Amino acid sequence: MNLAYKPDFDEAKRYWRAYWAGEIIDRPCVCIRALRDTGNPPGLPRALNGLGDVSAALSEYDAWASQVHWLGEAIPFVNLNFGPDQFAAWLGGDLRHSSLDEQTSWAVPVVEDWDADAREIDRPHGVWWQRMLDFMRRAAGYAEGKFVIGVPDIHSNMDALAALRGPQDLCVDLLDVPEKIDAAMKTVRRAFAPVFEGIEKAGNFARTGYIGWLPFYCEERFAVLQCDFACMVGPEHFRRWILPALEEESSYLDRCVYHYDGPGALVHLKDVLSISGIDVIQWVPGDGNPPPIEWMDLLLEIQKAGKGLYLGASPEEVKIYHHTLRPEGVLYDVWASSLKEAEDLLAWLKAHT
Repeated sequence: MNLAYKPDFDEAKRYWRAYWAGEIIDRPCVCIRALRDTGNPPGLPRALNGLGDVSAALSEYDAWASQVHWLGEAIPFVNLNFGPDQFAAWLGGDLRHSSLDEQTSWAVPVVEDWDADAREIDRPHGVWWQRMLDFMRRAAGYAEGKFVIGVPDIHSNMDALAALRGPQDLCVDLLDVPEKIDAAMKTVRRAFAPVFEGIEKAGNFARTGYIGWLPFYCEERFAVLQCDFACMVGPEHFRRWILPALEEESSYLDRCVYHYDGPGALVHLKDVLSISGIDVIQWVPGDGNPPPIEWMDLLLEIQKAGKGLYLGASPEEVKIYHHTLRPEGVLYDVWASSLKEAEDLLAWLKAHT
């Protein structure tokens, strides 16, 4: 398959295959982009949040993508995203958005009683699920030959329960009715495969390849996993409910990245690193904390455990990271100020690897 906006797609695939094999061709993987010098480039497209005109939003993304240099392993892709709680909405929950064109959304809790209200959370259904499938199909048809469709943001397992029940009520339930959470987690975990297979078919991933909302490209089944609710629980509860779900989800996929959010979740680091199916960690320190480049000891610990790293960085930060971290398994995600700066960084990495 060829992509008009990525004429070296086959060469990028070669680097991605080496990446997933834990190998280096001549430098680490780099998704690096720079705007073309065309005067006034179009703005980023409106939010593809399930409310607006998907055709107009795709046209806007198309115009924007055509004005970007996609260098290194950067693949043009569009991410359809109704918000972080869309997985719960696909299981019968509901969403509210701040406006027609804004990405900001929040879940409306629908579970008041686990026995009565959580019987159908084992499979996708309802208006938000049908809307996502429709968007995915239309986007896949529109994108043919130009860009690919991203795997949507997946807040499954206990993140989904938190959206369906409400985080505060779920925290109380963990203590008051843990046996009901055992049953609810067993039920919601059954939804992961049918959800993934539904969006996989609608987005035509088997033909185009897979790319998550983080820009990892893979020719096998791939997604970004996470559980932001993990920062709300201690190790005992994490091991009882969240760890088995992450092990199951990562073993279902061929490759995956774990979105690790915030210092409050670091109490679970050894458990997360023990999951053999997780290939890569994206460390997000959170607002008010030092940026990732100031967590070098943590990044080295993650590498020592055999996991790769996602690092959003400036060209200068890439050089700092590269002097300390092993290049295998590292993905740098970079915006350059110009085509020359992007090409210079690629050349520098080859010279220093």
